[in-house]
Amino acid sequence: MMPRNQPARVGRLWILLALCILLYLGLVARFQWAQSSPQRDSEPFIPTASLPSSDVYRLLNLSEQECKTTFPDLTKDLDATVALGPFTLKQTHGKGPLQARVKDGQLYIIHAEDKNTLSPELLQARQAALHQIHRALITSPTRLPNTIFSLNIRDQPYGAAWSYSRPAFAAPASAMPPITRTFLMPHFSFWSWPLPFIGSIARAAGAIAGIEEALPFARKDPRVVWRGSPRFNGVHYPTLRQDLLRETAGAKWADVQAIESYEMDAKGNRHDEGEGESEEWFRQAEGMRKEKGAERHNEKGLETAEGPEREVQNGQAASLDPNGNGNENGNTTTLMIEDFCRYKYVLYTDGVTYSGRLPFLQMCNSVLLTPPIAWQQATTHLVQPLFSHDLSLGDGLHSWTPSPGVRNAWPTHHGPGDANAVFVAPDWSDLRDTVAWLERHPEVAEGIARRQRDLFVGKGYLSPAMETCYWRALLRGWSSVVKVEGEGWEDEPGVSWETFSVDY
Repeated sequence: MMPRNQPARVGRLWILLALCILLYLGLVARFQWAQSSPQRDSEPFIPTASLPSSDVYRLLNLSEQECKTTFPDLTKDLDATVALGPFTLKQTHGKGPLQARVKDGQLYIIHAEDKNTLSPELLQARQAALHQIHRALITSPTRLPNTIFSLNIRDQPYGAAWSYSRPAFAAPASAMPPITRTFLMPHFSFWSWPLPFIGSIARAAGAIAGIEEALPFARKDPRVVWRGSPRFNGVHYPTLRQDLLRETAGAKWADVQAIESYEMDAKGNRHDEGEGESEEWFRQAEGMRKEKGAERHNEKGLETAEGPEREVQNGQAASLDPNGNGNENGNTTTLMIEDFCRYKYVLYTDGVTYSGRLPFLQMCNSVLLTPPIAWQQATTHLVQPLFSHDLSLGDGLHSWTPSPGVRNAWPTHHGPGDANAVFVAPDWSDLRDTVAWLERHPEVAEGIARRQRDLFVGKGYLSPAMETCYWRALLRGWSSVVKVEGEGWEDEPGVSWETFSVDY
């Protein structure tokens, strides 16, 4: 005989089961709606209200609004590129840029150049960039738009694509027409730059922090410092590096040394700074350099075989490996990237195009000295230059006038009280006098150095959070203006990043 309360108990069980089913169906419906709904923003985020800035800058999952609040000046250049309006993306083949698809938060590779045609350095850069993009996708707190993009990992810009740099202004030579439809992306060193004296932005940032904590600006080496290959000059400044070597040759106020190779591996293979840069542009710049050098030789007798060549030879036994020992395999003039921060004055030179050392130097509490930067990178617009020709260097001292291109690219001349870098003459002719002026005004020099590090490190503009914020802003901005419909190739499924990362 059934107990009297058994029907009621069975009824309650059925009700409980029905509620569980309804709850399950509701969760499934909500998940499906989230997958198909447009991207949503979270509530505005004020970092100081919940976490110290240093902790916020390590977060990879900031929302779009949180990114804008934390890094208010980050996307100024990107926004200007997006404002150029819609364009149609063409399919690439052969040696064209890699093309990939973002679909439902996943990354798929549609076209990639055969790895056998790429140098080891370019392969490393390609893998690093794709790892960076994938990291930005999987850490996004909201759904990102579906799109197809072109990824150019070579140094020189190429059509409508994501690239590491583009000209800040047109070169005087006609060899390089203006490039406007280049969407700048973060450098691959945010993931890894596998050279023994660099490693990555994160590794260098930690090492630099230790140096800056122990070494006040006033106790730093008062010389200017530079290392680099004299071979790699661009069409904007075709004799830039040779001019630097000439102006600093034998100077007690300069630790400037040329190097031929940044690394020599166990097999004796060289890995140069200009690996992967445009050989065509290099030949053009080299021809211009020789022509300009011949003019200087005829007029002043300054360009001789003993100049830059002597610097290379004498520099071979001058520096240390990461352990402080002479490097028997490679070139011994190289410095660990963080050791540049031991100097008061760090010199930056563009290469055939940009140079990847810029963000590393910007982490130093040191004065950045450079001719007007000719190649724009993702955060170059944050530089606030003091022009050396605006200083009272003295009667009869070298003076120069910025070109129309420089004036257009860098219209604001910042004063000594708000600058975070110093632009000197493109031929370095006033470098000595500028350094002497800064030495006579140590409070100005220290202020410029402090503002640089305060911005790029203190405010997180070279942090992991900034990088993922930028990648997601780049994806959103690009997807809002790119058109691929009707080209006949936009439906190709591609290879998943997970497969590509291990098999290609």
